[in-house]
Amino acid sequence: MNPFLVQYKKTIVLFILVFLFGINYTIVLNGLDSNLFGIVFSIALFLIGGRKTSFNMNYPLLGLIFLLEFISYRLHTKSLHFLALSLFTCFVYYSFTRKFSFIAFICIILFSSLFNTFFDYLTVEIKQTLCYGVYLTLKNFILIDKIEGVNFYINHAKITIDTACMGLSMFKTGLLAGAFLLTIEERKQQKHFNIKQIFLFCFLLILLNIVSNYFRIITLILFNCTQENTLHYAIGLLCFVFYQIAPMLFLIRFFKPKKEAITNDKSNNFNLIPITAGVLVLFATSLEIKKEQDYKLLDNINSDYNISKGVWVNKEVFKIVTPEKLIYIKTPAHNPLICWTGNGYKVIESKAVKKNNDEIYFVRMEKNNIQYFSYWWYECDNKKYTSLVEVLLIKLFYNKPIRLVNETSKTPL
Repeated sequence: MNPFLVQYKKTIVLFILVFLFGINYTIVLNGLDSNLFGIVFSIALFLIGGRKTSFNMNYPLLGLIFLLEFISYRLHTKSLHFLALSLFTCFVYYSFTRKFSFIAFICIILFSSLFNTFFDYLTVEIKQTLCYGVYLTLKNFILIDKIEGVNFYINHAKITIDTACMGLSMFKTGLLAGAFLLTIEERKQQKHFNIKQIFLFCFLLILLNIVSNYFRIITLILFNCTQENTLHYAIGLLCFVFYQIAPMLFLIRFFKPKKEAITNDKSNNFNLIPITAGVLVLFATSLEIKKEQDYKLLDNINSDYNISKGVWVNKEVFKIVTPEKLIYIKTPAHNPLICWTGNGYKVIESKAVKKNNDEIYFVRMEKNNIQYFSYWWYECDNKKYTSLVEVLLIKLFYNKPIRLVNETSKTPL
């Protein structure tokens, strides 16, 4: 290797890293804004809990970065690009120190926008499943007239479970606490957990989170406290402590780190080639993702939609208002379930249905005691789809335009 590169390799790589973050500053700022505490905590955990490993992480990390950047390049997915930048930072740190933390790596994935998006798409299903489980439990003890999605009808009164009970916040907090406990235990024992132990502990934490939210909903219903107030938050906090934190502190006693720390690492030679390859891929994707994207939302649109009467809300959303219904034509990133709940609508029912031999989504929701009925689907080449993964794969490999169509009215369509 060139003597100059050997002498100043850390400075050069650090400069390149700062340069990459600089040209992606808007993406970085948005990523930090959405999960600043989680990202900072994950980085701190990586520095504190990093350990020398005999397993060569260069190529698994590089392969994952390449995969994320390939998807980001083709789909212009900024959240994946930010995740790739975060993993490249870990990759650089590992290249110089040979230290890696699998616990912190899981936290980085957990606090990424990718995980947020995945969890948001499951929000309604998670809430409805939990609520139905609560209904099956309580119907033998109290008189419940009926259940509709997240709405319980008890003694002719409606009790609605709030969005927070889906457990995303508590889910992240629980896993974060678990990661901290595992790291502290490793440092105390001067040994390390293996991958199976880490994943098993995370799996148990997920089960505890489900139990915590299950009992939270039961308690809220029994106390008739679904409005957001001090008692409501206190119940949530107490359920989190009793059903997640306390069992977690008990379970950690049965998880003992086994692996001794590696003191003599023969693979400590710095290799510039993987870092160079990673930089080139990140730089190419950074340039591509900055380009203005033409979503082609209205190309070959069904003639039933009178687009002459529509307006652009923004470059990703086109709206058509008619006396019978409200129509939105959007990019696939705009999940209606997330948009509705964010605007104060409460989803009562959500399911896939058949309409004109096509499978689409049907949603019944409510706001200000008014019910709305909505149908939505993904569309490509005038074919309807209900799977986001399927349409994204079509776009990824065939570069075909994808749109999301959403029709809403006050009466069933």
